[in-house]
Amino acid sequence: MAIIGYGLAGRFFHAPLVAATDGLAVASVVTSSPERRGLVARERPGALILTRPADLWERAEEHDLVILATPNDTHAPLAAEAIDHGLPVVVDKPLALTADEADALIRRAERASTMLTVFQNRRWDSDQLTLGRLLKEDRLGSVMRYESRFERWRPSAISEAWRDVTPPEMGGGQLLDLGSHLIDQALVLFGPVKQVYAEVDARRGLPSDDDAFVALHHHGEVISHLRASAVTAAPGPRLRVLGTKAAFVVPGLDGQEDALRAGTRPDQVRDWGSEPRSRWGQLMHGEEGTPVPSERGDWPRFYALLVSALRDGGPPPVDPRDAAATLRVIEAARRSAAHHDVQTLAAPV
Repeated sequence: MAIIGYGLAGRFFHAPLVAATDGLAVASVVTSSPERRGLVARERPGALILTRPADLWERAEEHDLVILATPNDTHAPLAAEAIDHGLPVVVDKPLALTADEADALIRRAERASTMLTVFQNRRWDSDQLTLGRLLKEDRLGSVMRYESRFERWRPSAISEAWRDVTPPEMGGGQLLDLGSHLIDQALVLFGPVKQVYAEVDARRGLPSDDDAFVALHHHGEVISHLRASAVTAAPGPRLRVLGTKAAFVVPGLDGQEDALRAGTRPDQVRDWGSEPRSRWGQLMHGEEGTPVPSERGDWPRFYALLVSALRDGGPPPVDPRDAAATLRVIEAARRSAAHHDVQTLAAPV
């Protein structure tokens, strides 16, 4: 496979996960940055280094798949080019900048009979897998409220990160970045949404939003409260899920990102995805809490499922229609924040 982009996502997430998956290999990396070309040469010595996507399309027949780990505003046009060259494509989230753009891309892939999927890796976070187990076991009863947070403390108004210096309409901001994970997780757990309320701000004076709160009213009557923020001096618990029998509270974030950033790979660590007891969630009954052993986080499952889909013709690891649904919620959140109202979404077909 080929990876376009060798920044944070391409270098630390996709390349190591691909290298750790039986049946997959990084054959080419596309990056125009001289510094990153040097990193590829040192870290992926067997990979061909290309400067432009056009160079890759000229060698399309040498590849089975392309991964897009590029800035958000390039996702849809590059995915369209990959599809037109007959290459199945993994798009790092978000799939596109708008739901209409995502829908057009899905139709393009369907016409070409080419696989399109989205890297919603945080479906396989330890906390999400553990919560799924508790819901299956009916340990919480009926869920009333799902609270999910990616909160950080980065108050400086000086930033070189493209997500901070790029306006939302061009793909920047916390709502489109971390919000794509938070909303996708909520939709997977509790289904489609009928109403959306949001508050979205740019507190640091940068071009992009850095503080977003989104409330979702699901058709199943669960209410999700989601927060993505870079300006939270006292981050709250990663999850707080309130049910009629008990609550589930997880203090911190899944550790797989930190492990990948540190240079470890799933195939090189015996207990990949395991959380220490100190980071387990608690099953709460009022003031009383019981530690809940965490399921092992499993980001590698995305690529294992991808191999199965390519070999056996099964479904992709993430249905791109799910990513389009997430974008519709994000668009409703932006309208809600702009108009200070509650947005109602059309019922799912």
